[in-house]
Amino acid sequence: MNTFLRMTDHHHRQVRDHLFPGDGKEAIALCLCGRREGLERRVLTVREVVPIPYSECSVRAPDRVVWSTAILDRLIPRIWKSGMSVVKIHSHPGGYDRFSRTDDESDGMLSVSFDGLFEEGRLHGSAVMLPDGSIFGRALIGGEIGNPFVSVLVAGDDIQLWGYRNIEILEEDDLRNRQAFGSGTVSILRHLRVAIIGCSGTGSVVIEQLARLGVGAFVLIDPDVIERKNLNRILNAFAADADQNVPKVLVAKRAIEALGRGQKVEALQMNLDCVEAVQRVGECDVIFGCVDTAEGRNLANRVAAYYLIPYIDVGVKLVSDGNANVETVAGAVNYYKPGGPTLLDRGAISVEQIRAEETRRTDPGRYSELRRQRYIQGVDEDRPAVISVNTFFGALAVNDFLARIHGFRNADNREFSTIRGDLCEFVLCRESAEAASGQLVKEVGRGDCEPLVGRPSLSVQP
Repeated sequence: MNTFLRMTDHHHRQVRDHLFPGDGKEAIALCLCGRREGLERRVLTVREVVPIPYSECSVRAPDRVVWSTAILDRLIPRIWKSGMSVVKIHSHPGGYDRFSRTDDESDGMLSVSFDGLFEEGRLHGSAVMLPDGSIFGRALIGGEIGNPFVSVLVAGDDIQLWGYRNIEILEEDDLRNRQAFGSGTVSILRHLRVAIIGCSGTGSVVIEQLARLGVGAFVLIDPDVIERKNLNRILNAFAADADQNVPKVLVAKRAIEALGRGQKVEALQMNLDCVEAVQRVGECDVIFGCVDTAEGRNLANRVAAYYLIPYIDVGVKLVSDGNANVETVAGAVNYYKPGGPTLLDRGAISVEQIRAEETRRTDPGRYSELRRQRYIQGVDEDRPAVISVNTFFGALAVNDFLARIHGFRNADNREFSTIRGDLCEFVLCRESAEAASGQLVKEVGRGDCEPLVGRPSLSVQP
């Protein structure tokens, strides 16, 4: 089973500041974590950093640290109550990029202690931070030292990944990508698992780009089938697909696999609002949201918060009177880093929109009556959509993602929390996000819980 570690940029800074106080000696901290216990992936999601005071370390040397477990004893009741996991993280000030023999002895004893103190067989971990901020680690489970973490991801304005830079055989079909971004970034893309929620006009454009950039694995979420009205904008969809009611996710899967690059595709013909979809998306490294409903965008934002996943949301607005008189051609790309402002915080969606859409889906009769009485606004059901607009904003989203893993912008990525475009005025502008208002902040990193992502409809209990 592969194990992964994720944290926010706030937690990464907190750990780094404590582990490297400037004296050249090792230091230590505990990370209290949620989990995603997947079929193929186990993910540890940092919820809280607990620094071990320097005064509670009996030894601090350039190559060794001995710490008191008293602080762990004080944390036991809270860890028991919440079901969290613990990752011990310490520094190697000299830059030693592997676990030492002393680390092996310490981790062996710690794993036995964890298995005795908490639920038997619960996943925990041990990690090392180097002076450049990079992290590597390994699982501690069942009283033993487990396998190395496949990757460590920091979901901040920059998406930092360690463990994915192993250069493999350089394929010719990646030649142009390597020339642009280098073998390191291409290797990262090859190892990533990306979720695309919504595989219609914008989603199909995003999928096409990510596939040709070499993303290694996809989880595709969409409940709908191809219809004739979709053929103007869904890439790789044909008349025969509409005639045979082929699911949109299978059209996308077919196109990716036809590239012949060995990419893995999981096609789920379902809404995100179901247990299996949330669980599978929760195992991904990055989420692209390509849906046009406030309810769907809000749920994707919640999944990103609970499982510490960078989330790139694409919204397109094309308004016409139906007689070729175009009023608006606009769109926005919103980037959510866990712990930062949500789509609700920014006003990209509203509570009123979410409630109206949920009522329409669950109680159409009540929705019609509330709309008649003007208690709610109507939900847009069949808006204009054309491939050129979808392609433009889909490309903005993919390039925003590339800028966050490769860092090619001249300005800091924090200035690009929102990218807005108006094609009538032909204006592009960027915005930095204000401080989070508290929406989802307490839920960041919770991982699996009952019900999933705090939604009663997503209970995993029978």
